[in-house]
Amino acid sequence: MTDSTASTEQASAPAPFSEGYRWYALSLLVVVYVFNFVDRQILGILVEPIKQDLGVSDTAMGLLGGIAFAIFYTALGVPIARLADRGSRRNILAVCLTIWSGMTALCGFAGNFYHLLLARIGVAVGEAGGSPPSHSMISDMFPPATRATALAIYALGIPIGTMIGNKVGGWANDEYGWRTAFLIVGTPGLLLALLVRLTLREPPRGYSEGVKLSAGEAPPVKDVFRHLWQRRSFRFMSIGAALHAFVGYGVGYWIAPMFNRSHDFTTSQIGNALFWLGFASIAGTLSGGYFADKLGKRDARWYVWLPAGATLASVPFSAYVYMADQPYVALWVLSVPYVLGAYYLGPTFSLTQGLVGLRMRALAASILLFILNIIGLGLGPQFTGIISDVLNWTTDLGQDSLRYSLVICLFFNVVSAAMYFAAARTLREDLAASQEISQAS
Repeated sequence: MTDSTASTEQASAPAPFSEGYRWYALSLLVVVYVFNFVDRQILGILVEPIKQDLGVSDTAMGLLGGIAFAIFYTALGVPIARLADRGSRRNILAVCLTIWSGMTALCGFAGNFYHLLLARIGVAVGEAGGSPPSHSMISDMFPPATRATALAIYALGIPIGTMIGNKVGGWANDEYGWRTAFLIVGTPGLLLALLVRLTLREPPRGYSEGVKLSAGEAPPVKDVFRHLWQRRSFRFMSIGAALHAFVGYGVGYWIAPMFNRSHDFTTSQIGNALFWLGFASIAGTLSGGYFADKLGKRDARWYVWLPAGATLASVPFSAYVYMADQPYVALWVLSVPYVLGAYYLGPTFSLTQGLVGLRMRALAASILLFILNIIGLGLGPQFTGIISDVLNWTTDLGQDSLRYSLVICLFFNVVSAAMYFAAARTLREDLAASQEISQAS
């Protein structure tokens, strides 16, 4: 689809980069996304030592990893994406990577909770400019038939980054303390930003669809939002993804503290376990994108049916993990929701890109991430922390209150699956309408 503010014509120029370079560019963007999630998610493995050192509650730690981060991440994501739709996506990505890496390292110098809070807000400011430019560039390099797979490969940054954050964070905390852990993971990103600036090239907008974009302004933010929100399938899909992320962040942030408290695991022990479990997330992320592309050729509704079924199927396995008395059995069972929980990434990102025009792509990705993160990242960790504190104060569960809080959180995965199923009702009509507008533009 092309937007109404810019004209397009069939591309006739030779490819601006080789097939090898295209995969190099995707690989580099994956590495950047890995650093994004290492710096974002390392806080989860360090919750318990930070809480003990700074003397704060679960509610305060939920604020640190949730709404305080998400407000700045989501609020700045839209204007940064607007810049990306107008100018150099590569340069924006390099600058933002520099900011979030530097602020992650600065977390290691925090003297108290408020210093750490400000540094984490700085990380959020930088990371706001990570995914929207990357989604836009990938969509201009890979055609619609393989886009879900390409975006699923990009989304590997989530499990890989989480794996590395857990592994390195757990080891560094046990060996050197939580402050050094932030320094170790933050500083390499400064060198990566230089590599992005020097080796990554801008793909022509629209090249993957076989068109080239003539002069024209990117449409206003309100037009892009209205265009997306008029599609009922997008409304249901985005809410479903947000609720899925609510559980993902609400559980992921607290899974290490739960094993610390209820099973007496050290940070390095649970960090190692979660590192290996990350391979299950990798499998789920890749297979979700692959099967969505394969099945979607027969019926586009598989792009939402697949995440819905996988999300719903994961619930009983997750509930067992949180309540099990045998921690090592629980960790083996945890591999199932780690696979199924990643199925939604590639299909959701791909459909969003397919519903908008060429100069809307970074902004569309930002709008999706705004909805997903303000609900998921912003409220998930906070909700789990508050429920844990409330159960601890009002019952005799003690440290096990966190386990019950995680189980309660799973209810939102059931609602998420229902939203994805609802999106299927109008998906084919919405995609057809988008294609008609594209042809008329």
